[in-house]
Amino acid sequence: MSEKIGVALWSLGPTRTEAELRRSLETTAQIGLNGVQPWCVGDCVLDPDRCTGAQRRAMRELIGSYGLAISGFCAQLSGPTHFGGLDEEDGLAARVEKTKKALELAAEMGAPVVTTHPGRIPEDRSAPAYQTLLRAIGEIATHGERCGGIFCIETGQEPAAVLRAFLEEIGSPNLKVNYDPANMLRRGTVEGVRTLASWIVHTHAKDLDPETQKATLGQGRVPWQPYLAALEQIGYDGWYAIEDETGMDVVNSLKEGKRFLEAALAAGGGR
Repeated sequence: MSEKIGVALWSLGPTRTEAELRRSLETTAQIGLNGVQPWCVGDCVLDPDRCTGAQRRAMRELIGSYGLAISGFCAQLSGPTHFGGLDEEDGLAARVEKTKKALELAAEMGAPVVTTHPGRIPEDRSAPAYQTLLRAIGEIATHGERCGGIFCIETGQEPAAVLRAFLEEIGSPNLKVNYDPANMLRRGTVEGVRTLASWIVHTHAKDLDPETQKATLGQGRVPWQPYLAALEQIGYDGWYAIEDETGMDVVNSLKEGKRFLEAALAAGGGR
């Protein structure tokens, strides 16, 4: 059984205030999960422009007081026209700076991973969006090298081979991958693990049933045993942050997901 089963904390609702954060942490602890991945940009108590100085230590201690570790943070931003934000020039500088601040916060709070969907990486390296992403993410990764933060691109917006080539072109040790198996269903969940093996440092545990739209682990199309076996084969020993953004009976979904994942990891010999 893995001791690193947590929750993508936004599954339980917004954390705009400390009171909302406390409620989500309490629910997480009651479910019996061991960690949290909080949201850290925008209207939330952990935004790096809001959570500053001694407050960062206080927030880390607050989370620890519930017996929870921090698996990482999410700094998901959006550009002027679509979800992603690092592939559009309009307002890009501000989004890059906010992401850098998120890396600093994460490193200071002892959980250096920061995940995001930066925008779809084109296969054509000469495409303007590719060059914008290359410049923006290269700058962010370099900042991560300086401050100790690890910037993770979440899988699913492009094929694994395209993402790997992009990672190789930047070549930063602080640029990694957050692997989401449900996001990779149409691209090859198991094959993607093998392609991105050495870059995977954090995962979202999520499923997908296209008919019911439920995300509960074990109730969708993710091939869990082959997927977990592939992670074990590459030596993955990081977090599984259960994610359910559906808003449909989420607490019970997380409980069922925890039971399922524990059993699947035990059956497959996963860590």
